[in-house]
Amino acid sequence: MKSNFITRALTGAIFVAVLVGCILGGPITFSVLFAIICALTVNEFGNIIHKSGFAQINKPINMLAAVFLFFGFAYLGVSPGNNEILIPYLFLIMYIMISELYLKRDNPVNNIAYSLMSQMYIALPFALLNVIAFQTSEGESISVYNPILPLSIFIFTWVNDSGAYCAGVLFGKHRLFERISPKKSWEGSFGGGIFSIIAAIIISMYFPILSIAEWIGLSLTVVVFGTWGDLVESLIKRKIGIKDSGNILPGHGGMLDRFDSTLMAIPAAVLYLYIISLL
Repeated sequence: MKSNFITRALTGAIFVAVLVGCILGGPITFSVLFAIICALTVNEFGNIIHKSGFAQINKPINMLAAVFLFFGFAYLGVSPGNNEILIPYLFLIMYIMISELYLKRDNPVNNIAYSLMSQMYIALPFALLNVIAFQTSEGESISVYNPILPLSIFIFTWVNDSGAYCAGVLFGKHRLFERISPKKSWEGSFGGGIFSIIAAIIISMYFPILSIAEWIGLSLTVVVFGTWGDLVESLIKRKIGIKDSGNILPGHGGMLDRFDSTLMAIPAAVLYLYIISLL
């Protein structure tokens, strides 16, 4: 058990250091890191779907499409309006569907459905990180990379997870969603939310790009939708009958295990930031 704790702690420290370092390192390191993460997560999703027997998706094409979508959004972040960059992605999506006419597999509908799910569930949320990271000033056609907002999504996620775990261990009595995740409690969720609000207040003191109320709103958006994201992945794993989505991160499972919360939190954060920009 001690060895497992050390492995988990070391992997976690390296994971956080690489993530934070690449986000703060600039748009190139940010884009390269998350394009790789996106591809690995889509590949991992394909692996668990193959093992389940539900479908046989074309992992290389799905990974290529996911990476292309991410870099397409990154390009649109730098140069808004050049939407033709996404045309090759549309061809890849059409290939995924048309190819099933010729492959003569047993479950072509499932193959298409799970392929498109990998794009909507994984590739699109990662691509939307670029919408958060690149900000366009009014009247300008070129965006500026700002690492604070995308980094804050992960900070709120980590703080929420840690706070929810501690509060759940100390006070957890009422199950949040026992059918899907027996260990999660309402007390833990409220504890995670409180810690995230505190983190938002601290961030607002150093980075006033949002007001304190807007930072708190963003943190609660990440908490609520991140919790749902975690539950969605738990539902998938429970249906398939696996404990971890992979083993690429020793002591932490797979990429999908590490980013399950953010896959739901990122689109919600984009929508939240868009709404407050209209107010």
